[in-house]
Amino acid sequence: MDILALDREHVWHPYAAPGTLVHQVVGAKGVRLTLADGRELIDGMSSWWAAIHGYNHPRLNQALRSQLDSMAHVMFGGLTHEPAVRLAQRLAAMTGLEKVFLADSGSVSVEVAIKMAMQATGRSRLMTVRGGYHGDTFGAMAVCDPVNGMHHLFAGALPQHVFAGLPPAEHDEAYLDELDRLVTPDLAAVIVEPIVQGAGGMRFYHPGVLRRLRELTAARGVLLIADEIATGFGRTGELFGCDHAGIRPDIMCLGKALTGGYMTLAATLCTAEVASRIGVLMHGPTYMGNPLATAVANASLDLLEERPWREEVRQIGNVLREGLAGRDSRVMGAIGVIEMPEPVDVAKVQRIAMECGVWLRPFGRLIYTMPPYGISRQDLSAVVEAMVRASA
Repeated sequence: MDILALDREHVWHPYAAPGTLVHQVVGAKGVRLTLADGRELIDGMSSWWAAIHGYNHPRLNQALRSQLDSMAHVMFGGLTHEPAVRLAQRLAAMTGLEKVFLADSGSVSVEVAIKMAMQATGRSRLMTVRGGYHGDTFGAMAVCDPVNGMHHLFAGALPQHVFAGLPPAEHDEAYLDELDRLVTPDLAAVIVEPIVQGAGGMRFYHPGVLRRLRELTAARGVLLIADEIATGFGRTGELFGCDHAGIRPDIMCLGKALTGGYMTLAATLCTAEVASRIGVLMHGPTYMGNPLATAVANASLDLLEERPWREEVRQIGNVLREGLAGRDSRVMGAIGVIEMPEPVDVAKVQRIAMECGVWLRPFGRLIYTMPPYGISRQDLSAVVEAMVRASA
């Protein structure tokens, strides 16, 4: 059976036209992907930032096997089970947000956050900042960057919200004044990605922006939503992006690394006060609280607690800063970015990276990496070399 031929005939991959070139993976272990032709590639992307512990981890594998012997799934309407309850308890303890709604993807968790804000306040307008990305569903698209975002094709169908300018990398009093003008009491919520803007441009911004947003929203009766889907669980060097600013939002979205890249799972958390204003939340995914996903999420959090992730992330950042110096680059935590003057040729960049034994997935003008936390210095150096060669 020619899998690649069948793929070209039938499969539609993300952000690509049908028939776009893809590479068949037949196995994955540690930080390496094994292709059907026998090549091994160091994964510099952690499978879109999710596989923080690497692949085929025995503890995560065992968590799934053990849960499978009990049940793979049960509806969450009117029923509950231990893995989901334990996970909710742990997330509440980690974040200080007492109520946890378990969703099945990051985009859905943002939709749930928006619904929470609208039900809690009785208002429908949101504010955000330019350069953001919050997902591919319609509510999430409406708070993505309206000009440079990947969802401009649907602009006519999206609700119109309020956008501040790009958040600055350094303290900027004029920008903080702009936020003061835009955060008005008629808003339901302000939604931002804390500190790092992900798929909207991999930008890093000053924590003072978050602190000012927290002050303004609290003073004016507006909710603050932190989209921590990409920044949660240590990627930026702190457990959550909000920790850089020392703030707690009213609502938080989590996903991606929540299960260590094993299964799709997300969560929307809120304070008990917000939950009391909502009562019945009008949302209910079929696979909400899936036992397999919540079991492996608990195992992934166990690993995160046990491993020296802060030191691992710090060392990754040091290697990235050293290796990418002299280019238009930026590094935060275990995130390294080279910004090119023009949009990159994705196929060309990937060909060069694969020649170096590395898998990268660039977009726009960016060649970047978010490797697994346990990557060795040798393997990370290969990722850096691939980035440098691809940017030459």
